[in-house]
Amino acid sequence: MDIALRPVHDSDLPVFYRQLNDPEALRMAAFTPEDPADRAGFDAHWARIRSSPGIVTRTVLGDGDVVGHAAVYGEPGEREVTYWVDRAHWGRGIATAALRGLLAEVGERPLYARVAADNAGSRRVLERCGFEVSARATAYAPARGAEIDELVLTLDR
Repeated sequence: MDIALRPVHDSDLPVFYRQLNDPEALRMAAFTPEDPADRAGFDAHWARIRSSPGIVTRTVLGDGDVVGHAAVYGEPGEREVTYWVDRAHWGRGIATAALRGLLAEVGERPLYARVAADNAGSRRVLERCGFEVSARATAYAPARGAEIDELVLTLDR
């Protein structure tokens, strides 16, 4: 599959909203909006993201179709990466390819990532892209309605 990144278009948002409301994907991601079905909240969130000059957000395309998104956000020195790939495409290297593309575009370091400790797939994506576990924490995961173990990963180079 050919993976590409491009700026987010208005037409991507309904796809992102559908992806966000997949129950299994929500559980794996864990750290999600309190109410992912709140369309007004979703739209407001994406309006803020897209209007912020400090956030780099890209749509992930697989063979030309929207399969997810990836971003870098946060304050200098504390910037984090995030990504989401449609569950129908998990396990095919798409998240890894998308994150590598984003990291090539955003050269600042260090970068951080957070992942539910039991999300082995996302941890593998991050480690394949050079991130290393740098801390463990406990944080509230809205999608699970509980505090869970979380890993913080760092990319220094």
